[in-house]
Amino acid sequence: MTDHSSLKQTAEAALAGMHPYRDRLPTFTRLPEIGRKREEVLSELREIAGQEDARWETGQVSGSYYHAGKEHFAFLNEVFALFSHVNLLQRDMCPSGTKFEAEIVSMTARLLNGGPEVAGAVTSGGSESIMLPMLAYRERAKAERGITVPEMIVPSTAHPAFDKGAFYFGIRLIKIPVGPDLLADVEAMKEAITPNTIALAATAGNYPHGLIDPLEAISELAREHGLGMHVDGCYGGFLLPWIERLGYAIPPFDFRLPGVTSMSCDTHKWGYGPKGASVVLYRSSELRRWQYFAVTGWEGGLYASPTIAGSRSAGISAATWAAMITLGEEGYLDMARKIMRVAETIRSGVDGIPELRIAGDPTFCLAFLSESVDIFHVNDYLIARGWRMNGLQRPPGFHFCITRPQTEPGVAERFVADLRAAVAYAKTPPPHPPKSGAVYGGGQASIDPALIREFIYRRLDETYEP
Repeated sequence: MTDHSSLKQTAEAALAGMHPYRDRLPTFTRLPEIGRKREEVLSELREIAGQEDARWETGQVSGSYYHAGKEHFAFLNEVFALFSHVNLLQRDMCPSGTKFEAEIVSMTARLLNGGPEVAGAVTSGGSESIMLPMLAYRERAKAERGITVPEMIVPSTAHPAFDKGAFYFGIRLIKIPVGPDLLADVEAMKEAITPNTIALAATAGNYPHGLIDPLEAISELAREHGLGMHVDGCYGGFLLPWIERLGYAIPPFDFRLPGVTSMSCDTHKWGYGPKGASVVLYRSSELRRWQYFAVTGWEGGLYASPTIAGSRSAGISAATWAAMITLGEEGYLDMARKIMRVAETIRSGVDGIPELRIAGDPTFCLAFLSESVDIFHVNDYLIARGWRMNGLQRPPGFHFCITRPQTEPGVAERFVADLRAAVAYAKTPPPHPPKSGAVYGGGQASIDPALIREFIYRRLDETYEP
């Protein structure tokens, strides 16, 4: 029996921890009658930012902060300020937006071996870059094949944005369990194809384990059946090309594969641009058109938008463009080289810890699994030492996604030492269940999914409580 009271206690503690500023700073539930002084507001915000930055600047946080240094982001903030007030929807007023976004798309397409025929758009993030191709495949299949009950096939490790797109766009998502190697099962995908299938999808650097699905075989499968194929490169799309150039064995994962018809790639991760920007790419501009939206008979005039958002700040696109052209190939290669050195140091250290194993053969994202100790007790110890890993389930584990903060001297070595101590702790664990287990699926225990969903929704509700 699962200890549901333990889950409830963990959930309540997590919710209570979401409001650390209530007792220290003013809370506003309505507009102040008289506006506050800017200096006071800036002082409070500097205090908040300083406290929150201090957590990830240690290099002990997995992923989350794809930060290329304070000097780099100070420059991006200057660029953003020049265009923060500009609405990209009004291109007649801000043709600079066309320059920024067209060049971002073109540079990203060339990075991913797309020819001049490859087209794309700048989006708000990876989720939108995954969802828009789902919409495009749905609309194309409806128009060209008369499909009204569309289906899309993905491995179970695919990002939840595919679930979100299926939820929003009325697509039946067919999830295929991965094989023992934690990679997409191509034969199972083949067996799942029906007359209603509109596209296949797989990942280049999946989130749970950092692994690249067998994309070449899936590409051929898509071609054989005349289907679209989306490669989610949100995680690896802006890092794997540089790792490959450094001489590491990376299988083809981009438009070199003839069956690949669309890709997603986040510039706000290892592109080192500001948060809120990603790129979606299509094999042709004709395919891209299926994601467009237009209204021609509205009293207010003609309305059209290429992506889900309407009004958008040009500041994000301007800063993304500036990040790309100032770092250049040399800067991206140098960062990738440092990240891989950290990953190699950690992998070498884990080789000396027999109770642990790393899932598959990853590059920048290392997933830790164990058959001999409770991996969530290992994670509990790391949390107590200030580390923040990303928890996994089926199989239980956690991963460490390497970003620039981990490349600071000594971080990798300190992690290996703490990981070794964490395993020793897990070999003689305390009598209570692991604390992190309840958050990440309950460890080995079975928890009613309805309880987990209720906790998740309560947490989302809490994000809007003052």
